[in-house]
Amino acid sequence: MRLSSLFTIAGTFLAASGLSVLTAYFTAQMIETASQSSVLNELDREGLPWAEVDTNGLQVFLIGTAPDEAARFKALSTAGRVVDASRVIDQMLVEEPEDVAPPRFSVEILRNDAGVSVIGLVPQSTDREALIESFRQIAGGQEVSDLLEAADFPAPDGWEQALRFATSALRDLPRSKVSVDAERVEIKAMTESAEARSRLETNLTRRKPEGLRLALDLSAPRPVITPFTLRFLIDDEGARFDACSADTEEARSRILRAASGAGLEGKAICTLGLGVPSRRWADAVELGIAKLKEVGGGSITFSNADVTLVALEGTPQGTFDRIVGELETTLPEVFALHAVLPKAPEQDAEGPPDFTATLSPEGKVQLRGRLTTEIARQTADSYARARFGSEAVYTAARLADNLPSDWPVRTLAGLEALSMLANGSVTVTPDDVIVTGQTGNQEASAQIAKLLAGKLGENATFDIDVTYVERLDPTLGIPSPEQCVGMIKEVVGTRKINFEPGSATLDISARDILDELADLLKTCGDIPLEIGGHTDSQGRESMNQQLSRDRAQSVLDALRGRRVPVRMYEVKGYGEEQPIADNGTEEGREANRRIEFKLLIDELEEAVAEAEDAAEEATEAAETGETAEPADTADTAATDAPAASTTEDTDGEQTADTTDAEPDGQDDTTDAATDTPPMQDPEATEAAAGIGADKAVPQGAVRDADFKPENGEDG
Repeated sequence: MRLSSLFTIAGTFLAASGLSVLTAYFTAQMIETASQSSVLNELDREGLPWAEVDTNGLQVFLIGTAPDEAARFKALSTAGRVVDASRVIDQMLVEEPEDVAPPRFSVEILRNDAGVSVIGLVPQSTDREALIESFRQIAGGQEVSDLLEAADFPAPDGWEQALRFATSALRDLPRSKVSVDAERVEIKAMTESAEARSRLETNLTRRKPEGLRLALDLSAPRPVITPFTLRFLIDDEGARFDACSADTEEARSRILRAASGAGLEGKAICTLGLGVPSRRWADAVELGIAKLKEVGGGSITFSNADVTLVALEGTPQGTFDRIVGELETTLPEVFALHAVLPKAPEQDAEGPPDFTATLSPEGKVQLRGRLTTEIARQTADSYARARFGSEAVYTAARLADNLPSDWPVRTLAGLEALSMLANGSVTVTPDDVIVTGQTGNQEASAQIAKLLAGKLGENATFDIDVTYVERLDPTLGIPSPEQCVGMIKEVVGTRKINFEPGSATLDISARDILDELADLLKTCGDIPLEIGGHTDSQGRESMNQQLSRDRAQSVLDALRGRRVPVRMYEVKGYGEEQPIADNGTEEGREANRRIEFKLLIDELEEAVAEAEDAAEEATEAAETGETAEPADTADTAATDAPAASTTEDTDGEQTADTTDAEPDGQDDTTDAATDTPPMQDPEATEAAAGIGADKAVPQGAVRDADFKPENGEDG
């Protein structure tokens, strides 16, 4: 009885266990099948047929080879929407791409007083140790933080030259950020002054490798402008600024818009600086420019809070009074207005008194006109010698009575203004100070206006006609003609300008040297240069002379095709006339076949002298009331000057070798042609003189310390 009950109970439990196992099995199968089916259906709907699904209990396995990482991630996300994401097991593979795209290589370099930091991705081929060592040398003992990563991909075209350029630029930029990639270098830096910024921009632009894009963002601290000056004029020449200052970008924009509304055309320079007398500076200037246009022209000068309005001579009194009244009542409180309506000057027997100082392109200064006392004359002479050099000044001023009490101050202010020019003149009269000339400083007009406004007072009137000449700008680093000839020698080095045998056709090997010469000569600008061709003694003399000239002409044509300004260039064929080595040996004949570059020194000096002579005649005619006849321009012939080249001869002359290689000494050219010197350009003559004919200094006055005016007068 007991055994029967025990078996019954055990059997019941066994049956229940079997039923449970069977139920669990079928339930798991149902869950696996449902999960697999649901996930597969969802993957198909998402366009992922490559993905396979397997299940093991509650776990869902994704199997297959995805075309890329994006597709693999999409399959995981799709399965996670059907079943719990924790149940999804990723067993998918990703296809290997046939060509792996290289990464974008770039470097960012930061430099400041604490050192240099460099971060970015570089090719494996980049010499990282040498790069970091160059940064250590630039940092000068400061810390260099190396955060570079490397990738094993080929360096893109231009990468190494871009990196070299950025590294060399960093030497001149103590506070900067330089961003580099294979095609572009971006430089953002702080400079010490506006002049330093201009020099750096020019220098970096010139050093930039061809094909590399350069983006510059160079800033300079704002200068303190004292007095804070602005001067705007409207006259027969149109509307223009002599000086312009603003305290903010917004103020500058408003001032330039007001000037454009008053007739200003083209680009104007308006300096941002510190020292503005009022936050309402732009309001006052806008109002003043508008009223100057309304009155019909003249000038308006702001010197700190002092405002001077000078109307044109002949302006109706009623119009003048109305404009002045409106301006006085609407100017901001801090500004004080002084208005002038000029009257026609009274003429006397001698004419109005004046004092004139002229500065020639050679740096010679002549002082003429009237001064008040002997002490004033000595003071002006001493001041000029201190400014321009003791040997450069000739004083021919006389003493006169009845001059204004501020005459000495006006003359010294005029001389100081003249010292800001490369050449020109200053004329002082009782009512005006007139400054004209040329300068290499783009802000010279503004600086002269500030000077005269500060020295002569708020009521002073002055006229400034100063022309900016790029070749005179020292910040651009434009070399002198003599320096250019020396630089040609450096560019040519020991290389040769080759020609095809027996002809004037340039050999393809000459391309690189001509490209480099063209880049240099573009920087030099218009200089009188002779390109001379030379041959050895083999062949007929007339043929050699013609061949040498044709080859020199080929070089000139090649430079012209590279956009070199060749207006003042000459070509000359010397043939075999000037050997520098023995024509009896192959080495000597090779040396004698050459191209020489010579500076036409005599032509340059004669052009300046002719212009000064013409200016002297015009000045004398103006003083006597006669009309001067135009001076004839004489043809000038160049004499021998140092030549730029690649080989040294025994006389120390520098020559650029060329290769004749005439077969068997035969020459296929025709008779020699006659050289024709280029016509003298009137604009070049005027530029060489530096000043207009009516403001020129007589030739003797600027070259001879003992010069005396021929008529014994002071002008």
